[in-house]
Amino acid sequence: MTIAEVSKEYNLTPDTLRYYERIGLISNVPRTKNGIRDYDEGTCKRIEFIKCMRSVGVEIEILIEYITLLEKGKSTVKKRKQLLEGQRKKLLEKQKSINETVDRLNYKIELYEEIIAGKRKDFTEEEES
Repeated sequence: MTIAEVSKEYNLTPDTLRYYERIGLISNVPRTKNGIRDYDEGTCKRIEFIKCMRSVGVEIEILIEYITLLEKGKSTVKKRKQLLEGQRKKLLEKQKSINETVDRLNYKIELYEEIIAGKRKDFTEEEES
């Protein structure tokens, strides 16, 4: 796939793909005889992984560390697992915080629905907060 096709497929700009290549997240991108990038299935799978991790806030530095370890081979499996476990822990903490915020919003929305429907005439500041 060309850089334009990959860009469209993964909704990333060509500049982002070049940046990922420059910082080492994507390495050894195959090229045609004319030197044009020709992304293969393996490279596309890596792009998909990177995009997935970035979409939930995994830092570039963590991804660089992970990819560096990945490219060193089997001897780094334990360290890669630990790195991913650390990221999972952070995401679960973030998920808990998001769930608590959604619960709070649901409470406030229900309160306002009751007021709008005339089921409540007044409410305390404590309920409002």
